[in-house]
Amino acid sequence: MRCVVANWKMNLTAAEAAAFCETLLERITPQSSMGQGVEVGIAPPFTMLGLVSSLVRTRGIEVFGQNGHAEPKGAFTGEVSMPQLRDAGCSGVLLGHSERRQFFGETDAALAKKVKAAWQWDLLPVLCIGETLEQRDAGRTLEVLGQQLSILAETGPGPLRVAYEPVWAIGTGRRAEAGQVEEAHAFIRAELQRHLAGTAYEVPILYGGSVTPDNFPELLAIPEVSGGLVGGASLDPVKFADLVAQAG
Repeated sequence: MRCVVANWKMNLTAAEAAAFCETLLERITPQSSMGQGVEVGIAPPFTMLGLVSSLVRTRGIEVFGQNGHAEPKGAFTGEVSMPQLRDAGCSGVLLGHSERRQFFGETDAALAKKVKAAWQWDLLPVLCIGETLEQRDAGRTLEVLGQQLSILAETGPGPLRVAYEPVWAIGTGRRAEAGQVEEAHAFIRAELQRHLAGTAYEVPILYGGSVTPDNFPELLAIPEVSGGLVGGASLDPVKFADLVAQAG
């Protein structure tokens, strides 16, 4: 299965989100790419989860939280729990995005708990992994990816998507070369096999990092690339619809 997920990050207002959904729904239908086995998702800011869900869920588009806390409730000001995401209409959640790791100190130990909490509340986790430029230049890319995926030894198998996002390619306009993407995705698949055994091939591996309609076809042609986690290009409904069509 191929997957295309929009990560709006801290962008758009409610009015802009509604306009986005209207345009998007004019361009994609369950009979088009979505009918060809393409899983489509949108991860809006928390304030718009209910709105976006009300507009797209009945049209076959899934809604994802951009983060979620491992505890179901409690004194965690500013956080949002997995059951609250479900209540807002989410069917999945992004976990471990590099911006969460870099700016908010999210650790692998915390992510293991979050993955298990997502499963407990019937949410599909998209586990984001990737190396910084300094780590790549030091030849540590596969070491870093292996460490980030090691949490699966603790969580065990379950419904999952993995998104490989080299940190240096996010929002920079740079994209990893085809050989770099192929090497990383092949390594990720091998690690999934090591940790998840027979269920490893049920996990799509997405690529993220300056994905656009211009480069997405080339990315999709790379072995083990099953779609994209899209940042900047996902803020334009026309571009995002093009990405969905290319995945079909």
